[in-house]
Amino acid sequence: MKVKINRIAAKALKKMLEQEEAKDKLFRIYVTSIHGDHAHYDLRLDTPTDKDAVVETDKDISFILEKDNEYLDGVWIQYFQVPKEEWLITNPAKGGHHHH
Repeated sequence: MKVKINRIAAKALKKMLEQEEAKDKLFRIYVTSIHGDHAHYDLRLDTPTDKDAVVETDKDISFILEKDNEYLDGVWIQYFQVPKEEWLITNPAKGGHHHH
């Protein structure tokens, strides 16, 4: 399974992982809803179970994904500060996205 993340998103998430409440946790990417052929995604701090895969990215940050969820494979996490601060979680392979 693959996850891509842009540099600014990785930086923001790493900062959150340094907080006390994030101790020993990773970010889970999960599907909040599915509309027809695409899904909407979100992130939360969590710990992996045996149903999950922990996926490394090239930005030195790992994510928890539910192993058998095809909507999660290939997810792309982006964070923008311009024109406004926003998170964008998409899966180019599946269509669909989430503005956070």
